[in-house]
Amino acid sequence: MSALKTKHNKERKTEVTECYFDLIDAHLEDLLSGRIDQMFELGDIADRLSVSQKHLIRIVKETRGNHPCHFYVQAILEKSKHLIATTRLPISEIAQRLTYDPSNFTKFFKKYVGVTPSKYRDQAGSFSIPTSAGQARAGR
Repeated sequence: MSALKTKHNKERKTEVTECYFDLIDAHLEDLLSGRIDQMFELGDIADRLSVSQKHLIRIVKETRGNHPCHFYVQAILEKSKHLIATTRLPISEIAQRLTYDPSNFTKFFKKYVGVTPSKYRDQAGSFSIPTSAGQARAGR
């Protein structure tokens, strides 16, 4: 009976962790598309997963080795880097879509990426950039 309970607990932890990652991805897509305009706090995410915030932290740390906020920040950065490198959206608009004040977004981005969003865009090189209207334009 104990082995069965242990297996169930492990499966539940994996399920909660996978749902956490799915939820933050969907949430960030909703923010960026304008469907919602408020960034979830960790407690909001835990509520949507029907677990306590403390339990969510423990499960994600146990299954993935880091605090859930680490992965949330990484997801925000990946979405940000993609938009900065592949669109002509102003940095301020990207920041606002992610519910950041533009100056705070620049500080946040530089802290984790090592360069400002503008510098990151400059370093992205030459590529085809879709405009906000969805048309492709030649890169620099």
